[in-house]
Amino acid sequence: MSTSVQVEPVMERTYGGVGRCKCSFWFAVVHDILGVFIMMVGVFGGLVVYDLFIYAGAIIIFLSLIWWVFWYSGNIDVPPEELEDDVGMIKLKNRGLSRVVRRMSGRLSNGIRKSFRRNDGSFREGPTGPSNTEQPPGTNTSLSIIYNSTVASSSKGLVRETLSI
Repeated sequence: MSTSVQVEPVMERTYGGVGRCKCSFWFAVVHDILGVFIMMVGVFGGLVVYDLFIYAGAIIIFLSLIWWVFWYSGNIDVPPEELEDDVGMIKLKNRGLSRVVRRMSGRLSNGIRKSFRRNDGSFREGPTGPSNTEQPPGTNTSLSIIYNSTVASSSKGLVRETLSI
């Protein structure tokens, strides 16, 4: 007993004309036309500031490349088989490796998070190295303690200034 199965071909959706990203295409074309027009005004306009128009037109044409890249990248067709990994369907052959990577990443993140919790998130560099001792707000600290040196003035000798933190 045999059963016949009819498979209908899947038709890809075709986009006529400029493709899927019509907005990016037309922005690019308008920028190109505008840039060429401004550049030609600078070349043939006989203006005093002709170089400004030439450079502005060239810059506008250069910036139109952004729209051309958007249009081109928006029209790239990628088969659904290649998109499996991007939408969360992990292939079975990569399952073990990705599980190991996720586990190691989780351990590393938890270790960093726990070290910040142990230090209460406060870490301060003092003159003698790292320290976790904090002074209450509004305490005056001398500049010689912060920089581990004294501030010398050329005419008055040693002057010690205080800094409020």
